[in-house]
Order: sequence, then structure tokens, then C-alpha cells
Amino acid sequence: MQRATLADIAATAGVSVPTVSKVLSGRKHVSPTTRDRVLEAARAHGYEPPRPPGGPRAGIVDLLINGLGSPWAHVLIEGAEAAAARWGFSLVVTSSYRPDFDRRRWVGMLRKRGTDGIVLVLSRAGQEEIEAIKDLLHVPLVLLDPVGQRELGLSAVGATNWAGGVQATTHLLELGHRRIGFIGGPLDKQCTLDRYEGYLAAHRTFGIDPDPALTRYGDFLISGGRLHGGELLDRPDRPTAVFAGSDPQAAGVYQAAAERGIRVPHELSVVGFDDSPPCEMMTPPLTTVRQPLDEMANEAIRLVHEELTHPRSTGTRIELATSLVVRSSTAPPAG
Repeated sequence: MQRATLADIAATAGVSVPTVSKVLSGRKHVSPTTRDRVLEAARAHGYEPPRPPGGPRAGIVDLLINGLGSPWAHVLIEGAEAAAARWGFSLVVTSSYRPDFDRRRWVGMLRKRGTDGIVLVLSRAGQEEIEAIKDLLHVPLVLLDPVGQRELGLSAVGATNWAGGVQATTHLLELGHRRIGFIGGPLDKQCTLDRYEGYLAAHRTFGIDPDPALTRYGDFLISGGRLHGGELLDRPDRPTAVFAGSDPQAAGVYQAAAERGIRVPHELSVVGFDDSPPCEMMTPPLTTVRQPLDEMANEAIRLVHEELTHPRSTGTRIELATSLVVRSSTAPPAG
């Protein structure tokens, strides 16, 4: 069933589109009769009326995330749970990774039991899809990176991915590396593009043109790091260092190197991104860029609380600083 538009509701109610928008966003200056007519038409099209600001709350924030199995997800969820308690909410976590997940059914469930706000952690969700969720539920919605693009106009919390790319690559260049491979995530993710731009910017600062043949785009998973790391290491002019766009991809590069008898860091330096808990347990411990995931989760929940108490017409974007954590996986190039 195709989602009804504001124009559809306006036609059913016999009012203008701006009037429908005012009613569904909870704004004033609409007569009670007109408001009731619009709300009746909205319900007929599957919409629920908005909860008025300052009205009764469910005390719940919903977190929708791609999957629950990665260390990155565990850190993020733990941070979100602590933040929800701090801001007076209970947290409900749903994974969209399972095959039977249906977003429309999930939205319907939230409408029935009520929710005060939503935090989305989705790697592939378009503007129309995200705005459909927001329009159907009429509650604050915050995007938590890595997710989507910046032109959505919704509130979002992320990390300084460009700066992180600069930090990782500068560290390798300062060690003396000149052939540095880059294995990013999917090309349709803003964080991938930002980290790659940081990689390029660091090279420009050193007056070096990076070899385009050393760039790959993966999936942020171990399997992608192993595949693309293997491709880079099989080259006759293989890189002396690799900047992987996630810690799992860095672990995959470790595997590719071990399969070829290449020692880290003696013959290959590796830098990851995220600083998830397994980094310190890898052999050798992984040098990586830390994303402040717990702080990012707190800011996302805080924005939900803030938008409930002080509604805004435009979204807020927050970027928290990354930092380089140097361990034992990086060293000057051999020879």
C-alpha cells in the first residue's frame, strides 16, 4: 500500500495542504472543527495524531539498528541504554537486520504502544523512507551515524569522520609510509566519503599524490577487509600500510596478511576506525581512530528529550571529535 501524502489527506478533509501540515505537526491557529476533520481524514489514511508538546509521554525511546552482533553495535547500545536512563527514558532496541523485519509493521507497533522518540542507526535508508517514519509517528527522530546523507534536514549525531581520516593517514605518513592503501565502507555512506577525503587531504599536506589503485570500497566487515586487503597485498607494488575504514575490516587485513606470510607491523602497518573493544586483544593490538560512540548515543537521546520539550522546525547536526589511539600495529616501513 502506497503511503498517503499530505495532499491526499487535504483532499479527504476538504482543506489546504498547509492546514494539514499545521494539524499534523501539532501547531495552533486551526479551529477545533477543522482540526477534528483533518485528524479524522489522517486516521483514515493510516496516520495517528501527534502527541501535543507537554502532553503525557510513554517514557520510551526506540533505537532501530542494522544488527546486534558487532562490537560497534554493542558499545553503541550500551551507551544508548545509559543515556536513556540519564534522560528519564526506557530504551527499546530493534534490529532491522533479521530477514523478517518489516518497517511498516514496526511503525504500526510503535504507534499502538506509543514512543517518545526514535534513534535510527541505519546504513541504507533513503530520505523518503526516513521521512515516512517521522510523518507516521509525529515524534522526534534522530539519525545516528553512520547513516544516510547530510541533506535530510533531520537531527543527526555523528563523528568528525574527515578529521579521523586525516589523523589516521597523517600518522602513517609521519612514520614514513608513502604507499598507503585505503579500504572504505560502501560508497553510498557519507562516513566513507568523509574518511576518504581525509585520507586524500593528509596526502596533499605532505605533497604526495596517492595511488588510486590502492583504494577499495568494502562493507565494514571482516570479510571485506580480508578480500580487499588480499587484493592490495597481491600487487607487485603492494602498499606498506593500510588504512581500513572500520576495525573489523582492519581485522580482515590482518587475516589477509597472515595468509601471505606478511607480518604486522614489521612488513605492513594497519590502522582501523572505531576503537571497538577487540582492538586491544588483536595481535598486535590495533592502532585505530576512536569514535566516541557512548557520547554519540548520549547526544542522540538528549536531542530526543530536547525536541520533546522545545520543538523545532529544523534539525540539528552534531559532530563529536575523533582521536587517534596508537598501539602496536603501526611502525616505520621496513628498510
